[in-house]
Amino acid sequence: MSKSARPEDAAKNGNVPFEEALKKLETIVESMESEDLPLETLLARYEEGTKLARICQAKLAEADLKIQQLEKTASGELRLKPFEGEGEQ
Repeated sequence: MSKSARPEDAAKNGNVPFEEALKKLETIVESMESEDLPLETLLARYEEGTKLARICQAKLAEADLKIQQLEKTASGELRLKPFEGEGEQ
């Protein structure tokens, strides 16, 4: 992976697609389980993995809310209500 891509920078501000965050998280977990790494490296990867896991959880929660907001119209068609956020349903 090139240094210019810097997925850890994207993870810091949450601007990473779900699939990319999940793949990076899986890679981190695999490397932590299989490689003999120094403690500092393990801690850095754990921190990055935690951030990526939070991003994945947030994106899944948002998708779940959107799914829950599907409603039937009078003609029986499904339509998506505007996403209002967690506080409103």
